[in-house]
Amino acid sequence: MAEQRAVLVVEDEPLVRLDLATRLEDTGFLVFEASSAAEAIAILERHTQIRVVFTDIQMPGDMDGLALARYVRDRWPPTIIVVSSGRVQPGPGEMPDDVSFLAKPYESGRLRTILDEVAARLASWVH
Repeated sequence: MAEQRAVLVVEDEPLVRLDLATRLEDTGFLVFEASSAAEAIAILERHTQIRVVFTDIQMPGDMDGLALARYVRDRWPPTIIVVSSGRVQPGPGEMPDDVSFLAKPYESGRLRTILDEVAARLASWVH
């Protein structure tokens, strides 16, 4: 069951990453962390049990969170993706299909709703 609950948090701000990782761990997720898209891809390649990616939009490097979301959707199609930002609100067509958006700072009720949706989707994969 732990295999179905693995999540990758991609966030360049260490305190924000730690806060989200702690919240996810508190709800039973096995959490992996990355500070850039390149690091995230390397982790996804090594840890095939990851089924959920939470990514910030604005990050250092050649690939932002929206590009990472598209890459993950193409490479690992069933992965559940949640994109977040405190500065950027993606417009229509900017995110891949079936990707949720979570504004920062994380409002507890909205985060809980997203986590419940993620858990329901993961549970539907278990036969």
